[in-house]
Amino acid sequence: MDSRKKRLILLVNFGILLGFVVVVLGAFTRLADAGLGCPDWPGCYGFFSVPESIAEIAEAEKRFPNALVESEKAWPEMIHRYFAGCLGLLILSIAWLSFRFSKLDSTFNRSNTAKLSYILLLLVICQAAFGMWTVTLKLWPQIVTVHLLGGFMTLVVLWLIRLKLVASGIEAETVARTHVLSKNFGLKVHARLGLAVLLLQIALGGWTTSNYAALACPDFPTCQNEMWPKMDIVQGFNVLQTLGPNYLGGLMSSHARIAIHVMHRVGAMVTFIVILTLGVRMLMFGRQAGVNRFAVVVMLVLLVVQLSLGVANVLFSVPLTVATMHNGVGVLLLLAVVSVNSRYVPTNQFGFPGRGGAA
Repeated sequence: MDSRKKRLILLVNFGILLGFVVVVLGAFTRLADAGLGCPDWPGCYGFFSVPESIAEIAEAEKRFPNALVESEKAWPEMIHRYFAGCLGLLILSIAWLSFRFSKLDSTFNRSNTAKLSYILLLLVICQAAFGMWTVTLKLWPQIVTVHLLGGFMTLVVLWLIRLKLVASGIEAETVARTHVLSKNFGLKVHARLGLAVLLLQIALGGWTTSNYAALACPDFPTCQNEMWPKMDIVQGFNVLQTLGPNYLGGLMSSHARIAIHVMHRVGAMVTFIVILTLGVRMLMFGRQAGVNRFAVVVMLVLLVVQLSLGVANVLFSVPLTVATMHNGVGVLLLLAVVSVNSRYVPTNQFGFPGRGGAA
């Protein structure tokens, strides 16, 4: 294998790992109420690090008299920014190498991998802007939700690039073509539906956390001791909230937050049913149809774990560890659903011996 292609594969694999860390760190920062740990961007109180000495804290208070210096909240925010910055530089390198390969290798160019890398670069630039607006607009829920989705989509595009590299024979000689989706139109529609429903549920999850509605229903399976409590759906899903206020802690009424939480629960059940039935149907086709059984099983396991973490969040009042894991498993589930939707799925894409593949 060409050494330059090996470097690209290594960069993409490392980018996936780093992207996952960035998503988890972002979730931790948001859930720990540290999103405004630094009142400015990209620095922190005008410094490139968190002010900690007496002189630095005095200077920070002078620059931002209305923002109390809280190192325990500023550090998670800055660590997230450091990792996000490293990811941005890595993605720039991936785009540059892809551009070089597209000029030297016509096969690589036809695989559209270079185009995906350019989309990835544009996406990470947008993510940087949304990261800035998250702070400058004081956690405006619309921006926070889009920023969360952008992080997930960054990982998805990185994952698609990896699948493309595998499919083009750069990384592995054995690649399983999932013919089943092209042969069965109904199953293909089901797979696309599963992906769409999951993306909508992730957006609902982002809207739930950005409006601090996770604790709106402290009981399960009921909410406020009712199966269908009083709620304000119109206000809960009002995306025209005014700019200007500090949204830390949320500004919606309790009935609006209940509406958001209940809709997220409904979305979770719909997502579970759609993806569960998709996995069962794909397994029923078996290896002779080109189904990567390993990828499907991983998808189903992640689905069950994700639902369990969601229930645990309610029963244990959204502990930070469980809530962060809920975000991490959510992005892994998204990558698994993207994989089963992909035309090409490597037999060993998760790093373990897989038995899936075309017969």
